[in-house]
Amino acid sequence: MKNSILTSGIFLFTALFSISCNGDKSSTREEIEDKTATEVPIQEEVDYLKKGKGIAMQTKGSLGKYLIAALSTLGPEGALGFCNTKAIPITDSMAKELSASIKRVSDKPRNPSNQAKESELAYIKQCKEWKVKGEILKPKLMDIDGKMVGYYPIITNQMCMQCHGSKEKDINATTLANINKLYPKDKATGYKTNEIRGLFVVGMNKK
Repeated sequence: MKNSILTSGIFLFTALFSISCNGDKSSTREEIEDKTATEVPIQEEVDYLKKGKGIAMQTKGSLGKYLIAALSTLGPEGALGFCNTKAIPITDSMAKELSASIKRVSDKPRNPSNQAKESELAYIKQCKEWKVKGEILKPKLMDIDGKMVGYYPIITNQMCMQCHGSKEKDINATTLANINKLYPKDKATGYKTNEIRGLFVVGMNKK
């Protein structure tokens, strides 16, 4: 079982901690507000878009490393504890190291604090429409309150199903009980593989 979990971790794009696997604890990360948000044409600020993608990928990689270790030793039930207590500190640490603001949001959050805002919800909706049409998902760049903010979609894979799939088919009883205990307002189940789970939102200071 442990070897199977480790193997599935290789295909990690979003991982179990995706978007909403944060506890109810407060975070020191900088919040990005929706007010005065305007979309920036990608061709005008492509460097910011690439920079934000790099930041999102580094953060995903750091979280993924610890998550896979937790899964291999504790299984999905124990890994929920990692998500609940460690995901935010690791994300905050990466934000400080990379001089950016980083958050994960969803239209179906596990933690209500990860609820996507208006412009984020609009982009998630757009991504879902692209998926239905079989079109390529394109990241989005916004100018929000003097910051360049990149939106990068997060897609579910097979490993995500252990905590975000069907309650009847994918999530075992012990894991589901832990989800209900740690996240009583959870909305983040019922996914299938290759669906839009949410976004990495990366805010960067203008140069």
